[in-house]
Amino acid sequence: MTESLEFYTNPMSRGQIVRWMLEEVGEPYETHILDYKSSMKGADYLAINPMGKVPAIRHSGVVVTEVAAICAYLADAFPAAGLAPPVDQRGDYYRWLFFAAGPVEAAFSNKAAGFEPTPERRAMFGYGTFELTIDTFEKAVAGKKFVAGDQFSAADLYVASEIGFMLQFGLLEPRPAFSDYVARVTERPAYTRAKKIDADLIAAMTLAQPA
Repeated sequence: MTESLEFYTNPMSRGQIVRWMLEEVGEPYETHILDYKSSMKGADYLAINPMGKVPAIRHSGVVVTEVAAICAYLADAFPAAGLAPPVDQRGDYYRWLFFAAGPVEAAFSNKAAGFEPTPERRAMFGYGTFELTIDTFEKAVAGKKFVAGDQFSAADLYVASEIGFMLQFGLLEPRPAFSDYVARVTERPAYTRAKKIDADLIAAMTLAQPA
């Protein structure tokens, strides 16, 4: 039986990260473009992701949501793409993939919203402080070509996307370790293809909007 791979996204979302991952995987996939006001909150999509947010994938009936989880799933589902280290060498792979998805995501989201936990409440937050989280993130990429070994992996894809997003919107100090790492990791044909696909979709959506 032929496997089906469906991708639910909006080009102006973190679905861009999954698009890059799908282009790295190199398998055919069907894209479903959802809009924020209607189809993303419609019954058909809520049956896939009750959160009513993108991205999501459906692979031969298996639904996966959450960007880091999708990246990890695709790396395992399509091992020929070489996007995950051998199982016995995945310490840094899992560590930094989910550090970026957990503490970093929470720390910069709170920072962007103008919220910082008071000193007496820092123990309640898994990341402690924004400064500690970002300093730790810097150490993860400083002086390394890749974050989890000698080869590019799904962890690099997610970590570089997270850093690139924060740099683009001024949510992160442009330290050389961050800028250099993102520049290295995004010099990939799959990244270029993915960005062009989403840029073209965004342009088409913009043209379609009423004047």
